[in-house]
Amino acid sequence: MRFSKMLIPTLREVPSDAEAISHKLMLRAGYVRQLAAGLYVYLPLGLRVINKIHAILKEEMDAIGAQEITMPVLHPAEIWQQTGRWQAIGDEMFRLKDRTGRDMCLGMTHEEIMTWLASREIRSYRDLPQMWYQIQTKLRDEARPKSGVLRTREFIMKDSYSFDASEDGLEKSYRLHEGAYHRIFKRCGLNFYQVESDPGMMGGAISHEFMAPSPAGEDEVALCDKCGYAANVELALSVLPKVEFEEWEFEEIHTPEKRTVQEVSNFLKLSPAYFIKSILVISDSGPVLALVRGDQDLHEKKLSKIIGNHRPAQKTEVKDILGIEAGFIGPMNQKVRIIADTILEKGCYVSGANKPHYHAKGIRAGKDFSTEWYDIHVAKEGDGCAKCGNRLRIERCIEIGNIFKLGTKYSVPLKAVYLDENGTEMPVIMGSYGIGPARIAAAAIEQNNDKDGIVWPKSIAPFNVEILPLNVKDVKTVEVAEKLYKDLTEKGIEVLMDDRDERAGIKFKDADLIGIPVQVILGEKNLKEGLVEIKDRRTKEAVKVKIEEVMIDRV
Repeated sequence: MRFSKMLIPTLREVPSDAEAISHKLMLRAGYVRQLAAGLYVYLPLGLRVINKIHAILKEEMDAIGAQEITMPVLHPAEIWQQTGRWQAIGDEMFRLKDRTGRDMCLGMTHEEIMTWLASREIRSYRDLPQMWYQIQTKLRDEARPKSGVLRTREFIMKDSYSFDASEDGLEKSYRLHEGAYHRIFKRCGLNFYQVESDPGMMGGAISHEFMAPSPAGEDEVALCDKCGYAANVELALSVLPKVEFEEWEFEEIHTPEKRTVQEVSNFLKLSPAYFIKSILVISDSGPVLALVRGDQDLHEKKLSKIIGNHRPAQKTEVKDILGIEAGFIGPMNQKVRIIADTILEKGCYVSGANKPHYHAKGIRAGKDFSTEWYDIHVAKEGDGCAKCGNRLRIERCIEIGNIFKLGTKYSVPLKAVYLDENGTEMPVIMGSYGIGPARIAAAAIEQNNDKDGIVWPKSIAPFNVEILPLNVKDVKTVEVAEKLYKDLTEKGIEVLMDDRDERAGIKFKDADLIGIPVQVILGEKNLKEGLVEIKDRRTKEAVKVKIEEVMIDRV
C-alpha cells in the first residue's frame, strides 16, 4: 500500500480528552476516530490490526475444534427473560421495541442465543461435545466510557461456547480454551496473567480472567511471585499482618467528637489494626452489620456474595436501626445480623461503645459478640499470600479475556437438553469464553510504546515493513523504492511505502508514530554506494546493507 493513497491522518498534538497512552497514540497515529462517547471508527491502519488479531483468534479456535458461526445483534426479550437476566441486568442493556411493540434488546453477550440454538440442534449424547464461536459486535450502555477503545459502548468480541454431556467434558473444553488463550496472547506479543475471577453476571461456578499488566487498566490483580497465586482483587484472599494484642479488660473510654477509626486511633495512640470497623448496610433481606479490622477496607463484592444486593445505610437509618449515630457503633448486644472478617476471630479490640462519644476497649469475639465468619476484606499490597504466606503485590491490569464454567445456568431455563445412553433427558453442561480484540490492540500499545509512538509486535502490526524513500523527486531513489516494494510484496511481505513528497523529518516522525516494526530507508547518499538502511523500530538499531540483500532475513 502507498501512504499517499491511504487514509492515515496523523496528528502532532495530543488530544486533550485522552488519558490512556493507547488512546492518545491510536488517535495521533491515525488508527481510530471518535464518533461519540464510547463509539469509535476504525480507520484503515486500525482495521488492519484488528483483522490480524481476528486471524490469530480464528486459527487458534479452529485448532481446538471450535466451529465458527454468527448470530444476530438484535435479540427478542423473551429469551433473556427465561434466564432472568432481562430483569437482573440494569441500565447497561440497550432495550427497544420493534414496530409491533415487542420488547427487544441489543446483545451485550450471547449466552442466551447460543443456548437457544443448542436447545434446537442438540438431541443426543452423540451430538456432544460441541464448541461454537463467533466474532461479533456487542453493545453495552457504559455509564462512563473512557480510555479509548478499552471501555466502549459498541465493541467486537470473540465469544465461544462449549456444550458437553458431563463435568469431565466441560473440564476438557475449559482446558482447551485455556491453552488456546495462552497461545493467542503470546502470539499477539502480550505480557499477561491468568487469574481467578468473579463470574459476576455470567454466573457459573469457576472463572478465570486474562490480564495484561498496564497502568491504564481498570482492574487490580493480587499476585504471589513465590507460589504463583493470582486473583482479581474482587475475590483475592490474603493473610493480614499479625498484631501483638494486649489482654485489656473491658472498659468504656470517653472519645468526644471522635468518630472515625483514624480519629480515635490518634486520640488513643493505638494503631488502627487494634480497632473493629462497624459498617451498617441494608440488604434486600434487611440490615446487616459488617465488621472488618480498622486498618482494612470492606470488600463490597465479597459481601454481596454472602448477603446479595445491598447499599450503605444512611445516617438516619443507622440511628433508627441501631439506636446510635454512626461513629460510635460497636458489635456488642446487636439484634441485627452480623458478618465479620475472619481476622477478628482472635484478638482484643477497640470499637464503638454504642453510646454517644464513647468507645469500648477490650472487646473479644465470642465473649462480647457473636457473628458469622467470612473473608470480607480487600487484599492489599504487602498482605500475605493465602496459599504460601509470601508477600503479595498488587498490579493494575487490562482484562483481555475471560473463561467461565457456566454449568447448567442457561441450559436448564432454556431447555437445552439431550438424551443420554439410557434415554434419560439431561441438561447440557456449558462453558463460555470471551476475548476482546480491541483490548488486545490497546494492551499491545500500552506495553509497547516509547516517546516517539507505537512499537507494534510483529504479529499484529498493520504492515511488516515501511519503505521510506527520502527524496521522491530523485529518479534513482524512486526506481529502487518501486523495485523493493514489488519484490517484498511478491514474497508475501506486507509493505507500506511512504511515497509522499514530504521532508525526511516528517516521514521519520510519522513512521515512528505509526510503529511498523521494520523501516527501510532510502537516502541518496547511501544509494550512490548501492546501500539502503534497515532500522528496527523497537531497538532503533540501524544497519546498512546492499540493496540486493534486503530480502535476506532482514525484514
